[in-house]
Parts: sequence; C-alpha cells; structure tokens
Amino acid sequence: MEVTAVATQGRYDSSDWVSSYLLLYSDTGRIWKQYRHEDGLERFDGNVNSETVVQNKLSHPVKTRFLRFVPLDWNPSGWMGLRVEVFGCSYKSYVADFDGRSSLLYRFNQKSMSTVKDVISLRFKSHQAEGVLLHGEGQRGDYITLELHRGRLDLYLNLGELRLPDIGPEKSLVFFPVFLLDDQHWHSAQIERFNRQVNLTVDAHTQHFQTKGEGQSLEVDYELSFGGIPLPGKPGTFLRKNFHGCIENLYYNGINIIDLAKRRKPQIHSVVSYTLVSASECEQQTVSKRHLVLCSTVSGMCS
Repeated sequence: MEVTAVATQGRYDSSDWVSSYLLLYSDTGRIWKQYRHEDGLERFDGNVNSETVVQNKLSHPVKTRFLRFVPLDWNPSGWMGLRVEVFGCSYKSYVADFDGRSSLLYRFNQKSMSTVKDVISLRFKSHQAEGVLLHGEGQRGDYITLELHRGRLDLYLNLGELRLPDIGPEKSLVFFPVFLLDDQHWHSAQIERFNRQVNLTVDAHTQHFQTKGEGQSLEVDYELSFGGIPLPGKPGTFLRKNFHGCIENLYYNGINIIDLAKRRKPQIHSVVSYTLVSASECEQQTVSKRHLVLCSTVSGMCS
C-alpha cells in the first residue's frame, strides 16, 4: 500500500494514551526502516487525552506492507493506550527479481532511437553494493548507464562524438554519487532529461546537472538493457557486474518495461528464461537457479 498519513487515539474511556512515537515500515516484517520527516526529525506527536484523534500527514508517502508504531512517551498518570488508523491507497506494482546473472532487453522497432527528452523511473531493492540497473549506447559515442557502485548510485550520460571504450569512474563524463543504497530497502530513482539538462531524483532528493558532449539528443542503438550489460554474441556474458535484487515499476518514456515482459511482448528479450510468481514470493524468494523472476501485484491505482 502507499501510506500517506497515520492517526492515533488513546484507549477508550481511560487515562491511557501515547504522546509521542516512532513509525517504522517494512516489506517483509523482519527488516525495518525508520520513517524520517523532510526536516530529519523522527518523532511523531501523539495524543494529550484518550479521545481526540491526532493525524500526522507524511511529508513523503511510503510504499510498504507492514507498519510498526513504537511508543516513546505516554500519560504519566496512566499507561500506553493506542488506537491507530492508516490512510493511503493501493497501487499497481510490477516487479522483476534479478538473480545477478540475468537482464532484460528492450529492443527498438528501428535500428536506433534518438530522443531529445527522456523520462526513466524505477524503484529498486538491492542485495549487493554493485550492479547495473540500466544501460544503452550508440555508435557515435552516446551512452547512458545507471548503476550501483560501492552502494552508491552513479549516472553516466554522454551526448556527442567522443567514443569511450569502457565506462568507469575514471573515464566517465558524468559521475554522480549519492548516499548508500544497498540496505535491502526500496529506493526510487528517476532520470529526467531535456537536451543536455538533466534532473536525477533519488528518494525525493533531486540533483540538477548538464551533460557533457556536443549533441542535444541521446542516440541509442538497437536496445536498452536492464539489470546488466550483455556482451554481444556471447550469451550469458556481461561487461559489468549485474544487478542482484528487485526492480519495480520500471518505465522508459511512459513504457512499462516489466509489464511488456510479463505479457511476453516481442520487444522484450531476456538473456535467460524467467517465471511468473506473486509479489509476496518475489519479496521472500532466494533465487538459486539461473533465471529472472517476474512478479506482479494487481491492485487499484492510487487516486
């Protein structure tokens, strides 16, 4: 569910209420993450009596399966008493579980795709500190790569004539480190590009920069790869370390990539085979075989 607010109330007809608390959330019920407001504060204001309802709107909504309320203070003349209500809505979720040896390829209808504007968005949960989330390149030297490196998210983006044989921190034209993200919690990332102007948003934190290169458009040949960079002509061989974890709601310029894969559309190719499982199985499954697991939760869209 996407949670947008919580409300608390004391125990009915009593002197028991909670005056402040922490809010934790989790996908599994085992690994928890503490909610922090935009100002960095963690504490939520609770109640001053047992009957008044106190609602706290979340400055940034969270998508979660479990919530935990942790009382900090309560009525000194009574005890901890708590009634809660959670506000939000369900949403449609498409999840791909990558085992570190697989990738999805989205192939264009023409030889190359040239765009002056791109919007790429996804949510991910990583099991390791290294791994390619997406990659595309063109013969004239254009490329885009989003990857985890030492637990940080790096974006490499070039528009122009310069051809680089390899992509790495020492040879990249754009090196963008963010905070550590290999904590097995969900994180969101969105790339918005218009000509050479780029916004990269990670968990509601946005950085703006201008790409290197001479061009205004991004020209990518044949395909975009997600989860790894397969080596042409060598199935199962990859240029860099593959992503190991889950990717949810992956959109490329309005196209739902995982939904296309789930429906076995011809634009989607996988380096290895995949199977369909439920979203809860995707959260808990430990992949031991060499395959890509696609998961989906069909719920009502958030209004």
